[in-house]
Amino acid sequence: MEGLITMERVLVTGGTGFVAGWCVADLLGRGYEVRTTVRDPKNEPGVRAAAGDGPLEVVRADLTRDEGWDAAVDGCAYVLHVASPLSLDGRAGDEALIGPARDGALRVLGAATRAGVKRVVLTSSTAATTPRDPHGVSDETVWTDPADPNLNPYRRSKLLAERAAWDFMALDGRGTELTTVLPAAVFGPLRSPGNAGSVDVIARLLAGRPPVLPRFGFSIVDVRDLADLHIRAMTNPAAAGERFIGAGEFQWLAEMAATLRTHLGDRARKVPTRGVPDGLVRTLARVVPPLRTLTPLLGRDLTFSSAKAQRLLGFTPRPATTTIVDCAETLLAGCSTRRVAGSRGNRLR
Repeated sequence: MEGLITMERVLVTGGTGFVAGWCVADLLGRGYEVRTTVRDPKNEPGVRAAAGDGPLEVVRADLTRDEGWDAAVDGCAYVLHVASPLSLDGRAGDEALIGPARDGALRVLGAATRAGVKRVVLTSSTAATTPRDPHGVSDETVWTDPADPNLNPYRRSKLLAERAAWDFMALDGRGTELTTVLPAAVFGPLRSPGNAGSVDVIARLLAGRPPVLPRFGFSIVDVRDLADLHIRAMTNPAAAGERFIGAGEFQWLAEMAATLRTHLGDRARKVPTRGVPDGLVRTLARVVPPLRTLTPLLGRDLTFSSAKAQRLLGFTPRPATTTIVDCAETLLAGCSTRRVAGSRGNRLR
């Protein structure tokens, strides 16, 4: 039709994921054509249901295989490489996480550069920018020490994948630009029950697991703000060749639990109230894999500065209270986002 404006096509990898699902929905809401990848075609109906309305194409591609990636990026102006293996139970080792994360990123970048994609935005993690000071503040100039013995396989996989991506682009970028986004702990409302990701932390609190509160803390970012940051990083000329931390307020697990009890009332009756000594946590971690994964962060009040993203890209993280409560509401409501999907009108102050 004459005069019709066609938006550019964006590939979002890992369409079944928590962050990727919100990126897909946000892009569609802005009028982009979106293509997303799944490992198993059986997941396509769930991806479409979570995405909402808009021109969404679902294709099969696997981070552990070469097949499918050239076709996935064909005709795309941008790529949001969000997919990465995730292990919340502490059972996955280096081999299960590092290979798919690092080699998968290189597969996506190789296909993108061959296709002449304008820019790839790769989702890294604040795990790749952890300072040595356990009470420090980190920014994008910091790189985690890969030899740090406290790095669990997931955190090491994110670090090595981002390092490999920058090295690849320096040698063979072919004019394609790279930007990386480094999220802190990602919470917020779910779009479907199958892509919980880090939201499992809040689900466990609501279920009263564990029955006490270890001294773990998180810099929190809302998944809706993170999706918005990815799109800003995709389109803003100032973002080319840069790293951007996506993080908001720091909260201890005990503060998160208090937020749930305050705002949810009786619905948060199972949320624990008592703390637990660090030494006991370390003992329990020997037999409780999820605790083993987090134990290196015990008592560390690390915060991550998003000042660069705020200054250059207009990133505006919402209050952690809003994020936590909205996340819990969708968990309690069976993952319906009807009441909380509107990004900023529902903020709690």
